[in-house]
Amino acid sequence: MRRYSFRRWRIIVYLISKMIPEKVLKRYEFLLYSAGIKFLAEEYITISILSSFGVLIGTYFVTKNILYALLGCVMALILLLIVYPNWRISKRIAEMEQMLPDAFFYLASTLRAGVSFPEALEDITRTKFGALTEEFRRTVEEVKKGKSIAEALRALALRNKRSPIIYRSMMIIIEALERGAPMADILVYVANDVRDILRIKHERKASTGMQAMFFIASSGFVGPLIVGMVSQLAAGLSAPGMGVVLPVDELKTILMLFVIIQGVISGIGIGIIREGSYFSGIKYSILLAIMAGVVFKVATSIKIL
Repeated sequence: MRRYSFRRWRIIVYLISKMIPEKVLKRYEFLLYSAGIKFLAEEYITISILSSFGVLIGTYFVTKNILYALLGCVMALILLLIVYPNWRISKRIAEMEQMLPDAFFYLASTLRAGVSFPEALEDITRTKFGALTEEFRRTVEEVKKGKSIAEALRALALRNKRSPIIYRSMMIIIEALERGAPMADILVYVANDVRDILRIKHERKASTGMQAMFFIASSGFVGPLIVGMVSQLAAGLSAPGMGVVLPVDELKTILMLFVIIQGVISGIGIGIIREGSYFSGIKYSILLAIMAGVVFKVATSIKIL
């Protein structure tokens, strides 16, 4: 039985690998590698598709509404295939950005002690700077395989190009290294610059906290609650003897989609306000969409008339 299940699993993975272009699979596999997800691209895609079908079946049994079931399936697929890997990458990059100034200060102090730059890089691979240590370890391995230090550092910058802080810092260091500048002084300068940028980012998040709370309260709670109560009011007016006939089920479905779409748009707005990025708003969009849907369903269970 286990052999049969395993063989069937491999067949599904094989079919997925044949359906998706090889170029797309390679790019997605690089995304999974950057996120630290230890699956092949076709394996992770297969797991995501099967999981989303599970959500489809479960949502249909709970709601008895095919539209909600399809919506839950699509959201689960987007969450697993796109949001989760990118969230892990964003979390990893945020950790690396926080550790970057300390790592540069460590390198500068090592260089001032009379150690060469290659030896300083190898020394930092034995420290505890989290994901940044892993990146430096990979850089040292590439140098040992024959790459120049500048090429290996450039590869590190390209792997983390999603972070302007890491990419810009590494390119400055590469240029200084190629020009023969005093590396200890450059590293201290870049470390201080990164620290100032991180401080500005923290201040921006702190100063926009009230705006974000307004979006969360209005799109995640107050708006769905009011819309849900309005739909219940419409259902009460359509009761026998009231003399009004309204398409209550269709109206509830339309209003449900409305509050979810409003939550998605508000989440993107929060991402732009707090972090200056559309993509950063996706995590807020998902949370607000789920919150809005739950509040709407609770509001529709309230009997008004």
